[in-house]
Amino acid sequence: MARIGPRVVALFIDWGLAMLVSFLFFNADAVANLAIFAAMTLVFVSVTGHTVGHRVMGMQVQRLDGTAVKPVDGVVRTLLVCLVIPALLSDADQRGLQDRVRQTILVRTR
Repeated sequence: MARIGPRVVALFIDWGLAMLVSFLFFNADAVANLAIFAAMTLVFVSVTGHTVGHRVMGMQVQRLDGTAVKPVDGVVRTLLVCLVIPALLSDADQRGLQDRVRQTILVRTR
């Protein structure tokens, strides 16, 4: 399972990419930045199970039973991550509320 260090680095990578797109196309608007981050996270997690940052850090979101995430998992997980507070409410396995709600886990792939 992925630990806090790689998770934070992945988050900075994803947020940085969203900021870059926001800077280039939306004059660094904060709302656009959050919307871009949410859209990237939603699409990538729903389709591939990981964001760009997750991929770089060797992590993937999976369901607890080992199957691939479903699109609804990506939607709920993204909404909760964008609220920030649910991501800070982690359990002993370092699964945030966004993972516990949909029975997912962020695992190391390498």
